[in-house]
Amino acid sequence: MNLSDIIAAGGAGGDGAAGGATPGGREPEAPQQRAGIRYDHWGRREVPMYAHDTTRDEPWPVGLVSYKYAVTVQKWPASWVIGQIGEISMRRAGSVYMTLRDLDEDVSVNVVGFGEFAHACADLQLRQGDKIVMYGKPDIWQKETRLSIKGMEVYRLGEGDLAARIEQLRRKLKGEGLFDAESKVPLPEFPRCIGLICAPQSRAETDVEKNALLRWPVIRFKKRYAKVQGPECPQQVTAAIRELDADPDVDVIIVARGGGSFEDLLGFSDEGVVRATAACRTPIVSAIGHEDDWTLIELAADYRATTPTGAAMAVVPDVNEQWDTIAAARHSIDVIMERIVRVQETTLDGYLHNPLLTNPATMLDPMEAQLHMDRERLGNAMLRLVDWGQGAIEQNKATLRALSPQSTLERGYAIVQSHDGHVVQDPDDVPDGSELTLVVSRGTIRATKTGGRHTAPAAQASATGDPAEDGSAGGPTEDSSAEDGE
Repeated sequence: MNLSDIIAAGGAGGDGAAGGATPGGREPEAPQQRAGIRYDHWGRREVPMYAHDTTRDEPWPVGLVSYKYAVTVQKWPASWVIGQIGEISMRRAGSVYMTLRDLDEDVSVNVVGFGEFAHACADLQLRQGDKIVMYGKPDIWQKETRLSIKGMEVYRLGEGDLAARIEQLRRKLKGEGLFDAESKVPLPEFPRCIGLICAPQSRAETDVEKNALLRWPVIRFKKRYAKVQGPECPQQVTAAIRELDADPDVDVIIVARGGGSFEDLLGFSDEGVVRATAACRTPIVSAIGHEDDWTLIELAADYRATTPTGAAMAVVPDVNEQWDTIAAARHSIDVIMERIVRVQETTLDGYLHNPLLTNPATMLDPMEAQLHMDRERLGNAMLRLVDWGQGAIEQNKATLRALSPQSTLERGYAIVQSHDGHVVQDPDDVPDGSELTLVVSRGTIRATKTGGRHTAPAAQASATGDPAEDGSAGGPTEDSSAEDGE
């Protein structure tokens, strides 16, 4: 029994008339109320109160239908429900949305929960694949007339569910280093042959082959068909991976499947499949499902594509992009070569019009001018040096002449020496009768002391400029008899 039947059960019968717009798509004019029919207000309209009283001329608006459904569903009792989580989302704090699948049949129902129910789901860390038993009440979201179960209580069934076992296997294989980034093999830039593992005549096969050929028409394929779900999936996929890995013609391997439920993808989380993928020396790409579908093979693969189409785009380059790259490179080369040629032409033209190259002798002109200037400066410097030397000599001669006793002698003074050559400064230094020598400007005179007297003090003689302190005497000495000069 569907919802409309449940609502119609509120009043038996009905004229069975189908609702619809009037010819031409115009809104039907409000007919006059029929006698014996109960009406109710909905918005600005008056509509029949019961479903069996509606007609083509007096239909219910969609909002009223949704409201009637919601009112009816609210009367349904709450119940305990068992199932397996197909999808779950707890992105917003205080709310949870999930799809609960039947354990045996291909039937599912939406579950929503808020407040304590959402916190309970978070505390249990519910994940896709968990089996749960929950208590909830049917509910209608009137905006889209969507039926769901509003959760009130939830409990996990056991700890050995599939998701827990897969998580345990993931931790084990991760500890062995099968998912390490260092072990990933980079994809070839220009593969020649792709090894494709997929189901025969599947959408995944078509997507990979079509997109790869569109992007890189020369690509070749070596296909190995395998079951991609069910108990035979792990063994066949493992064998196909090892066979293609041993083929030297295969440059890259793609394992493709077009998504599916959690149970459908279990084969790609098998330990044998994951180990074969990690041991594969040929770069391997996983394209198992969509963005939210994760399996263990994707952790071991060298590259994870969210879809088979994405795998084809990741494996082969785009021929149009390559032609654009080549064209851009050729254009860059042409521009660079043209720039180099222009620079060389400008340099050559400068050489051709350079006067130093057209008349090389002109290169010596600056050097010759510099040489003349240096010679002139050197000559002037030598002349100044000679003049300075001559001046110094004359100055030294004048100084020597001024300091020499000869100049004093030339003014008529004489130097008196004893018989042993000592200069006589005091008459008492030599006794009377001693032989003396008088040195004059042009010779010497021999004399004998017959007497003597003291003159003015030396200080006074020095003040008058007389050279008495040097022992020289002006004119003949008193009381001395001169002999014939020598």
